[in-house]
Amino acid sequence: MSDSNALGREQWGSRLGFILAAAGSAIGLGNIWRFPYLVGKNGGAAFVLIYLLITVFIGLPVMMAEFAIGRAAQKSPVVAFKAIGATPCWSVIGWMGTLAGGFLTLSFYNVVGGWTIKYMIESLGGLLPLAADGKSGDFFNAFVSNPYGVVFFQVTFMALTMLVVLGGIGKGIERACKVVMPALFVILIILIFRSLTLPGAEVGVSFYLKPDLSKLTGETFLDALGQSFFSLSLGLGIMITYGSYLGKEEHLPSSAVWTASLDTLIALLAGLAIFPAVFAMGLEPGQGAGLSFVTLPAVFAKMPAGGKFFSFLFFLLLFFAAITSSMSLMEVSTAFGIEKFKWERKKAVCVMGTIIVLLGVPSALSLGGAPTIAGKAFFDAVEYLCNNVFLPLGSFLACLFVGWVWLPGAREELTNQGKLPFPWLNAWVWCIRVVAPAAIAYIFVTGLKW
Repeated sequence: MSDSNALGREQWGSRLGFILAAAGSAIGLGNIWRFPYLVGKNGGAAFVLIYLLITVFIGLPVMMAEFAIGRAAQKSPVVAFKAIGATPCWSVIGWMGTLAGGFLTLSFYNVVGGWTIKYMIESLGGLLPLAADGKSGDFFNAFVSNPYGVVFFQVTFMALTMLVVLGGIGKGIERACKVVMPALFVILIILIFRSLTLPGAEVGVSFYLKPDLSKLTGETFLDALGQSFFSLSLGLGIMITYGSYLGKEEHLPSSAVWTASLDTLIALLAGLAIFPAVFAMGLEPGQGAGLSFVTLPAVFAKMPAGGKFFSFLFFLLLFFAAITSSMSLMEVSTAFGIEKFKWERKKAVCVMGTIIVLLGVPSALSLGGAPTIAGKAFFDAVEYLCNNVFLPLGSFLACLFVGWVWLPGAREELTNQGKLPFPWLNAWVWCIRVVAPAAIAYIFVTGLKW
């Protein structure tokens, strides 16, 4: 691939660069923070099994559809549907993806990204002595209640994101992912090795890898469906945007399989790093989203050797996961500014980044008590609207569009105008027309519980 096509649009410099960037987008805090928590909540390996099946039969087909829209249009989500000849009403999908991904999701995501920087620093400072005394929860609450500190780290994280995106697709995002993704993998392997060498780790391994089907409930399937769907960055406009920078020679099904496989592998490895250590220390694996910022510091504090080092490595891992997703979200709003307002990339990054930071300040402050929306902390309310409303609704409409309106165009993209084989094409059509929309509708309806 070249860095730009005949029309001057940026493109990925290599297939590897695209796959690492797309996988980096999908590999986010949800893999390392939320996935292990859901595994713990839903009884271990039984949840993992359901998650894998749903990723294959629902997540992958939707990812292929979004790649196809992006590459066919060679445009950002807002104008992509018009570019491939859709009637104006379908452009609402692009607007929802851009609003949810490029602005709202990133506005609270950079808050948590800032937490990872704070915890990296404090891992080498006063965090572990407090955790050893059972005060890691107090530390977290004190931090998120300090308006100056939490906003400072939010802005720092966002500034780093903008710095990468300023470099563009090839020299910014792709180059960063080629460094960060291998580093993320190496850190995970180191943490897994340390976790598995702790006395009593085998109990956590059994919990994680030995299915107990008696633990399966309706909520297990719903959690697995939601985690797979959101982990793959679907409905956020990201995969349409990234697909728009792809050359026509790229085989989309193969790229989607690689992206989803890397995303799932990292999530599975994260569980293997976390559960043996948690069980070895006699702690509870299903303690909510606080697993990373409250429970795990206590685990590192109890380690017989190297606790500070491994705590730093873990939060560096979280930072890497957050920054790769943050870059992709930032690219959605940047591409929107470039194409809609004809701005240069530097102006688009600076303007959109400033807007996103300002949108994120209420989220940063809200965990300290205010502001709130209808009884929810502002942070939780924005996350709810993105995850439970915009994402499933936008992806549901995208499935209907691709499966029932634009199917001939999608077939052309997935087979490279008939030049490359896609043996599972008929199965994909069935999934995108029936299975995925039905599953997404179920997420949407059951998730509407404020």
